[in-house]
Amino acid sequence: QVQVVESGGGLVQPGGSLTLSCAASGRIFSTSILGWYRQAPGKQRELVATINRGANTNYADSVKGRFTISRDNAKNTVYLQMNSLKPEDTAVYYCNINWGVGTAWGQGTQVTVSS
Repeated sequence: QVQVVESGGGLVQPGGSLTLSCAASGRIFSTSILGWYRQAPGKQRELVATINRGANTNYADSVKGRFTISRDNAKNTVYLQMNSLKPEDTAVYYCNINWGVGTAWGQGTQVTVSS
């Protein structure tokens, strides 16, 4: 069973930065599509960014130019560097691993952007 654990959330002021990390078990990591999603209170979960096995990335329009997703297959870890954070980025951020025949989610990490 694939286990996924996020870390790095917290409270940050508007304009600040945070880096989220997601570590996963299993040999499927290097061939999987990795993604970050978020869910704000009262809203549906939405895609933030994805990165495939070829390191091709995709971002939601709301985070383009501010967030960067990256992966380190040697460490089975995917990162989300978040810059120029805004109050509307406040949400629980979830990591997802999709290896085609299955998918796994982490428990989520809270990011709060507030002065």
